[in-house]
Amino acid sequence: MKALAQRRARITRVREVQLLHAVGEAAAAEGKVAQLEGNAAKLAAMRMSLTLAPGITTGAGIGNAGEMGLRLDTVRHGLTDAIGAAKAIAQARVNDRRDADIRRESAERLEGRAVIELQRLIEERMTANFRRRPRKEAPNA
Repeated sequence: MKALAQRRARITRVREVQLLHAVGEAAAAEGKVAQLEGNAAKLAAMRMSLTLAPGITTGAGIGNAGEMGLRLDTVRHGLTDAIGAAKAIAQARVNDRRDADIRRESAERLEGRAVIELQRLIEERMTANFRRRPRKEAPNA
């Protein structure tokens, strides 16, 4: 019974490490989504900042600004696929984290039951081994 309690304690420790690993992966995936969304926002801000200076401008300047805007839009729209994929990965990691937490909680309950059963078994053995000795009566003098 002691081996069972020790084995369940070891499983609980492993489940805790698995949970910590899943939490780290989920945080990294969510960070990747935030980074990609931030990059898309920066690209949109850069695109909006492409304005021509007041006054006389050349056709080359207008063409350069238009081409730069087109490139920024192309890159930003290309990020939408990456953002969608990163969100899907992040959601999968969140699900993995939830599943790891459930497995950890289950292992903790099993460990607790094993410890209680071990304590009960020890108490039963202690009471079973306890024998009352008959009192020695004092010699009648």
